[in-house]
Amino acid sequence: MRARFGLSIMALALVACSPQAPPPVARASAPDAIYYGATIYTGVDGAPTVEAVSVKDGKVVSVGKSDELLKTAGASTQKVELKGIFLYPGFTDAHVHLRGVGEREMTLNLDKIGSIAELKSAVAEAIKPLKPGEVLVGRGWIETHWPEKRFPNRQDLDGVSGDHPMLLERADGHALVANSAALKAAGIDGRNERQPDGGRIEVDKTGLPTGMLIDNAMSLVGVLVPKADGAWIDKAYETAATRELSLGWTGGHNMSVEPSDVAHMKALSVSGKFQLRVYNALDTGGMGGKLDPATFSHEPGALITTRAIKLYMDGALGSRGAWLSGPYSDMPSITGLQRSHAAETLPLLKQAYDLGVQVSFHAIGDQGNSQVLDWYQQTFATVGDAEKAKRDPRWRIEHAQVLKLADIPRFKALGVIPSMQPSHAIGDLYFAPARLGPERLKGAYAWRSLIDAGAIIAGGSDAPVEQGDPRIEFYAAVARKDLKGNAGADWHPEQKVTRAEALKMFTVWPAYASFREKELGTIEPGKLADFSGYSGDLMTIPEAEILTVKPMVTVVGGAVRFQAK
Repeated sequence: MRARFGLSIMALALVACSPQAPPPVARASAPDAIYYGATIYTGVDGAPTVEAVSVKDGKVVSVGKSDELLKTAGASTQKVELKGIFLYPGFTDAHVHLRGVGEREMTLNLDKIGSIAELKSAVAEAIKPLKPGEVLVGRGWIETHWPEKRFPNRQDLDGVSGDHPMLLERADGHALVANSAALKAAGIDGRNERQPDGGRIEVDKTGLPTGMLIDNAMSLVGVLVPKADGAWIDKAYETAATRELSLGWTGGHNMSVEPSDVAHMKALSVSGKFQLRVYNALDTGGMGGKLDPATFSHEPGALITTRAIKLYMDGALGSRGAWLSGPYSDMPSITGLQRSHAAETLPLLKQAYDLGVQVSFHAIGDQGNSQVLDWYQQTFATVGDAEKAKRDPRWRIEHAQVLKLADIPRFKALGVIPSMQPSHAIGDLYFAPARLGPERLKGAYAWRSLIDAGAIIAGGSDAPVEQGDPRIEFYAAVARKDLKGNAGADWHPEQKVTRAEALKMFTVWPAYASFREKELGTIEPGKLADFSGYSGDLMTIPEAEILTVKPMVTVVGGAVRFQAK
């Protein structure tokens, strides 16, 4: 039976009329709201579930039994009856691209495409309303399930694109396919094209571009994409926040953020159109190698916090841009792409270390991860032990997908946080064995090994690369199977995590990864009142049912920001 919740108006009326229960009086100490009638997991180790939580000034006042907390209500206290749902500390997506999530909904969304034939049909339909020569931009395709078993190419698009340049980004955001019109407009139309540093222009057997551009090569066609204006940016963030809250996310660690976008988020939050709790990691591309301390802010209790930067070591495994220590098993001619180099990166890391700015470094391949760890260790060694003991950098590696076994204990030893997205494992299982081979799979998506080695994992989704649904991420972490319950025999099921660990991956561990474990991550007095409510018990129901529970209520700062209808 579907759980229901809402203000119990009838109950309030009965209480008010009862001779045994005099009307509540206004008390300065009375809570602003009481959420009651639920099974509430506080996230506190060893603590039992409770039935109710009271809130004042955006923070938790008390937890306990419903009847006891209701006695503390004042005349203006809002009583929210949850009618048997299951409430958790606010789920935080520790790796999300919020603007991209919004833009996915605002542009041609290709994440449901099942073949090259379907791709061609979709773009043929999409160009119908466009003006002559107008550029078509889309995102979300991934070829690993397609019957053609290959990347799309420019010839596939040329037959249906007319005079429209087309730029269709792969789901991972690290590759795109362009048609001939787009390649020509960008000056990529001949043999022996010069390969950009940290990128690759795929070519066919004759040496001509196929239309596939990997990582930094995508920037070659970036000039064709219309520049987003302020209204577009606002709509993208508003759309993203609405979607995130509707799924049960109360917050997100927002990656690769354009510094100018922070002002948009703050303005939207003031207007009430953006009520997601956000921790920003800024893209450093336009900073000229220098960090301005004024760019960063992290006030206690703030809805918008900016305390980190985002760097890239390599690309993605699916598009063979992840930097491996040896050749790809299914393409021995390449080892992936190194996108950052010591000469420009080490000085930036030192600036961040001295300023107390967190570094979030994208690394997917085993060589990419090893190089990041080396650079982190080198940076930390620039100060003496006494000074080092005063610092708490909490630097991160985003994705940490494929690791050398010898590097796994280095995360704990260096205090580095692996920020990982469980859904990558259930999507990549269709191609990662072929890309990596059996030996490298032993260190791939190694959640159990990292936790056992003492690391904490900040769990996220990498939306819009993945769907960005907390139910999928929770399921993937505890089941390590695809959405139909399948997994390959060589997929190392021993790397899955427990339900309690999965809850930590999306609550208290992201709080720690954003320096906010004293404010967020558990439901206990004094902490910010961020809650995620679902129709089913994620901690006990069968694995497959995790995917079917319904988001029922999302509370941020003590206020309902989403409720199921």
